Amino acid sequence: MSENCVFCKIISRELPSTKVYEDEDVLAFRDINPQADVHFLIIPKSHIESLAHVDTSHAALLGKIMTLASVLAEKEGSINGFRTIVNTGEVGRQDVFHLHVHVLGGDKALPAMIYKRS
Repeated sequence: MSENCVFCKIISRELPSTKVYEDEDVLAFRDINPQADVHFLIIPKSHIESLAHVDTSHAALLGKIMTLASVLAEKEGSINGFRTIVNTGEVGRQDVFHLHVHVLGGDKALPAMIYKRS
C-alpha cells in the first residue's frame, strides 16, 4: 500500500467506492466520472504504479484482471462488447499512479478511441 495513493485508500476503505467485485487480489468499482453507460475500474490490491512496472511475477494477476473484465462487463450490462483501457505514464495520460484497467461499455457504440493526426 502507498499512503498517498487514492486507489490504495479505496482498497483500505479510507475513501468510498461503489464496489462491483472484490476478492483477495483485486477490487472492481464504478468510475466516479463515467464516460459510458458502463464504466468501472479493476485494480490490483497490491500497489503497482503502472503497467510499465509489471514483470513476469505479475502474469497471473494480470490474467485474472483481464478475465474479470469480460465477466464483469457482461454482468454490468455490456452484452455486445466493451472496451478496456490501461493508461500508462504521462504520455498515456495516467492520472492515478496505481495500475488500473478501465472497462467501458453498455448498449451504445463507443466513439473511436484515437483520431489520426494529420
